[in-house]
Amino acid sequence: MWIAIAAINLAIAVVLGAFGAHGLKSRASVEQLGWWHTATEYFFYHALGLLALGILTKILPELSFKLPAVLLQLGIIIFCGSLYLMALGAPRWFGAITPIGGLAMIAGWLGLAWIMVRVQA
Repeated sequence: MWIAIAAINLAIAVVLGAFGAHGLKSRASVEQLGWWHTATEYFFYHALGLLALGILTKILPELSFKLPAVLLQLGIIIFCGSLYLMALGAPRWFGAITPIGGLAMIAGWLGLAWIMVRVQA
């Protein structure tokens, strides 16, 4: 399931990246384009992370990577989503929720580290 979710995320990231590069270029400020670029960059990184978790799930079926995957997906939605919304004109206070998404991403990666450390013990 996570491989399919990752593939969908990656397709959406390409679409949003292209929209930012072509559709927003003449309408958005430099700051808004920066937010869009950051959101798209993090979207790609973490969608690739989800892909890796999906592959790990296939390679190591005895381990559950669900929590790290869910945290990465939530991070994508909250972190990237809030930046995309601000880039499209949402109030700047939306930036207050961006770090929550970042924390979810960090927690997802730390969750993966925890799982792998426990396997080695």
